[in-house]
Amino acid sequence: MHKPQTFSADPLFHVQNALGEGPLWHPTENCLYWVDIVAGDLYRSDQALTSFTKKHFATTLGAFGFRTDGGFILATGQGFSLWEEHEYEPHILWNPLPSRDDVRMNDGKVDPAGRFWAGSMDFNQQQGQLYRLDPDGRQHCLLDNIGISNGLDWSPDHKTMYYTDSYDSTIYAFDYAYASGAIHNRRPFVQLPNDGRHIVPDGLCVDDEGCIWSAQWNGGQVVRYDKQGKPILIVKVPAQHTTSCCFGGENNSRLFITSARGELTAEQAASQPLAGDIFTFQTQTQGLPTNFFG
Repeated sequence: MHKPQTFSADPLFHVQNALGEGPLWHPTENCLYWVDIVAGDLYRSDQALTSFTKKHFATTLGAFGFRTDGGFILATGQGFSLWEEHEYEPHILWNPLPSRDDVRMNDGKVDPAGRFWAGSMDFNQQQGQLYRLDPDGRQHCLLDNIGISNGLDWSPDHKTMYYTDSYDSTIYAFDYAYASGAIHNRRPFVQLPNDGRHIVPDGLCVDDEGCIWSAQWNGGQVVRYDKQGKPILIVKVPAQHTTSCCFGGENNSRLFITSARGELTAEQAASQPLAGDIFTFQTQTQGLPTNFFG
């Protein structure tokens, strides 16, 4: 079996995020955004990728997307919300979450048709769900009984959706209908072994060749899989809890990687001084264009 090529990511921002997640490149602003979910912080880099600012929200911030007419669509502790940068707090559109402290929104992304998908995670009962909010306001629950709803993205031909349930250690593939947003024919695409290391797939993105880049929690790496689910490239990250990745930068060819620090033991944190930081890797491929909500 052909062994995947292995590379190393470079440090970009020293932020020590408790749960850095959801990186997203803004193609007209030419800057990187990401969140610290549990802190409720939305980060924005400068164009030179040398500094950043952040906006704090009084709630968890699981995921976000850019809107076609400006501003953001958010998946927060209060569900789906709209936010403009001049506003102090977001405007709640739809809160499908049960009123329990052990459930929150997690990863999400805008699909190629401009709809916002985001899922929940249920810390005790593994009854998370995957939701979709359409630009016209229609609300959908697509999946239920999800353990940890996580990374998702779509193939370049808009016929397949990839979706991660970290609790199952599995990336699933679905047939995806671009016109309606319907998904069906769920099947395992990549299933990591339950070998005691507790390495699970987390956030992911798809490149323009149709390959899937999946961050691995507890693995300290991002793995590129071909369209058959075979690992073909590994990017090592000096943070055990590697959480997500996206493409951006010049030619949309740089991979940006988030990580988390909050669940490390004191001993682990001491041995991983860059855990919770943002990393980058120059690829030889290109990402897909960033989708906008609306």
